[in-house]
Amino acid sequence: MMLDAGAPLLPHMHRLGIQPIDIDVVFLTHFHGDHTLGLPPFVLHRIFVDKPRAITFVGPDGIDKRLEALFELSWGVDWKPVMLPRFKARYVTARKRGRVAGHEYETVRLDHGSTGCNGYRIKFGDRVLAYSGDTEPTAPLDALVDGADVAIVEATGPGDVFSHMSWEAAAALKKRHPKTRFVFNHLFSGTVTGAAKDLQVLEV
Repeated sequence: MMLDAGAPLLPHMHRLGIQPIDIDVVFLTHFHGDHTLGLPPFVLHRIFVDKPRAITFVGPDGIDKRLEALFELSWGVDWKPVMLPRFKARYVTARKRGRVAGHEYETVRLDHGSTGCNGYRIKFGDRVLAYSGDTEPTAPLDALVDGADVAIVEATGPGDVFSHMSWEAAAALKKRHPKTRFVFNHLFSGTVTGAAKDLQVLEV
């Protein structure tokens, strides 16, 4: 499973020993470039290096058109006649509740920019992983992380950060949910306690 797909994606996967072919589902929170532009090289690897294997993309409305446009922009006239027939992909618009690749999930709409963002609560057995993508520190975020065992949440920077969450708001969120283990990512500068380190792997 992969949560968003920012660039560079493949180098980090290879350094961690994760093979692209082992990913059977990708959850996308929204379509901003820092969450999707790792996909073209990832798809190229799936098509020409790995043996063809089905993969599912789950995301907001329009995920099929958005990703097909990204791949066509990336690979030009070769995408449809050469690459697409070798790419076994299924596009799923995230529902309020659903099941994919053996995991139950719940979608929580978060506040981010003009179009919002999908947050996900994903079950791994009796444990729940909450993932925010990008978000402002508003009420839906509290609903997303409430009762989760692990929450991966953005903390962009200190002070007033437009359309994102500040370190101060992240600390307050953690204080309101003391039983949840928080891992903060999407750091644009400096460091913050509990932030995800480069190439950090979480066991859920």
